[in-house]
Amino acid sequence: MSRQRPEPVQVVKQRRDAALNALVHGVPYIQFLGIEFDRRGDELTAVLPFDEKLIGNPLLPALHGGVTAAFLEVTAIIELSWSMIWEEMESGRLDAAALEGARLPRLPKTIDFTVDYLRSGLPRDAYARARINRSGRRYASVHVEAWQDNRARLFAQATGHFLMPGRDG
Repeated sequence: MSRQRPEPVQVVKQRRDAALNALVHGVPYIQFLGIEFDRRGDELTAVLPFDEKLIGNPLLPALHGGVTAAFLEVTAIIELSWSMIWEEMESGRLDAAALEGARLPRLPKTIDFTVDYLRSGLPRDAYARARINRSGRRYASVHVEAWQDNRARLFAQATGHFLMPGRDG
C-alpha cells in the first residue's frame, strides 16, 4: 500500500494565491480602493494602502468614513468567501485555476453592517482582519477590526450579518 506523495509547497501556494487573486480581482470596487490581501495559510489580512483619494477631510487629514466602512465590509465579505471556497479548493473539488469571471462563486450579500468609528483614520496604510462569529448554510455573522500602526489601537471595528449564497449555484 503506497501513500500519495504530498504536493510540493510551491504548487499548494500557487493554487491558494490564484484562488484568492481571482476572488479579489473579481470585484472592481476592491481594485478602485486598492485593497489587497496578505495570505498566511488560511488567514487573511486586508491591506488598504494609503492614497490621497481616500482622504475625506483634508484639514485633519482623515480617511473618509465611507472608505473605512467599505474597507471593513470588503474584508468581511472576502473572509466569508475565502472560508467557503477553502475546503472545496483544498479537497480538490474546486479548480482554483478555473476561478475567473463567470466561474467565481457568488459573494455573500450584506443584511446589515454596523461600523464603530473609534478614532480618525490617519493618512497611512490600514489593516483589517475579520473573525467569523457564526456561519451556517444561509446566514453568517462577522466581526472586523481595523488598525494602522498598532493592532492594539483600533481606529474602527464593525459587525455584519450576511446572507450566504446557495451551495447549489
